[in-house]
Amino acid sequence: MDGFVFYLKQGVNHITDLEGIDHMAFIITLCAVYKIKQWRQILVLVTAFTIGHTVTLALSGLKLISVNQELVETLIPVTILLTAVYNIVKKTDHSKGGIQLNYLLALFFGFIHGMGFSNFFRSMMMGIDDESIIFPLFSFNVGIELGQLAIVACLLLINIILTTIFSVKHRDWNLVISGAGGGIALTMILKHLI
Repeated sequence: MDGFVFYLKQGVNHITDLEGIDHMAFIITLCAVYKIKQWRQILVLVTAFTIGHTVTLALSGLKLISVNQELVETLIPVTILLTAVYNIVKKTDHSKGGIQLNYLLALFFGFIHGMGFSNFFRSMMMGIDDESIIFPLFSFNVGIELGQLAIVACLLLINIILTTIFSVKHRDWNLVISGAGGGIALTMILKHLI
């Protein structure tokens, strides 16, 4: 049980660490188009992202894939920027059910973010054989999912306060949050390219 709690905490800390704001910015930008009444869709969206990064974390942890970390560190902010642009440009009614493009994007972008997590995860796995990776991987990803859900809960709480108490239009909320995510992403991309 101590091992589970250790890896769980590592997952939560990794996703909520302000030094690694890229993953937090992605989750916030990804969910900017949704309202509180769409919590089921948000849960599916965040879980799609988790499934994506779990797959690449497992493949990386088992040393089945090796990635150019510099390329991945550039691609991660690109995913944030693309998500921000999608949120601003796409005129999609996110209140309807069904598989939407943003679910598939979250899954695909999860693969890229998982590659970003891989070095951190591999460093935790030093001295652990491939057969023993399942338990730490599961615990770490549960921690990441809990951290992501905490971020989303805070975002939705702020959204409720601003849209109900201060009458901010949801369209304006989306533009501000997505614009901020896009701005953060552009800054990160330029930092990696310069």
